[in-house]
Amino acid sequence: MDSDVFERLTAARRDTVAQIAALTADHDGIVAAVADVANDDEHDPEGTTIAFERAQVAALLDQARGRLTDLDAALARLAEGTYGTCERCGRPIDPERLAARPAARTCITCASRR
Repeated sequence: MDSDVFERLTAARRDTVAQIAALTADHDGIVAAVADVANDDEHDPEGTTIAFERAQVAALLDQARGRLTDLDAALARLAEGTYGTCERCGRPIDPERLAARPAARTCITCASRR
């Protein structure tokens, strides 16, 4: 197992877990802030902003959770010895692609065919 890759993946995973915790706290704070207030998004000038913020944080949270799933899968591939191999064609994934996207499952050629 490549220790540099393992360190990069675990650092990215740690950062993602921290981001999920922060976004969850933000989302919970937004929900709690409006829970005790009569919500009338149509007539309240703040209502639209609050709804937008809640939706934006929820979307960022979904992205972070997806990234965490991808990083966990990359760590599993690393442990199996298949990390860096394209799941579609079986060729090696360019190291520059893995540097930019450590959880990449496919080479550039296969990714562009999606």
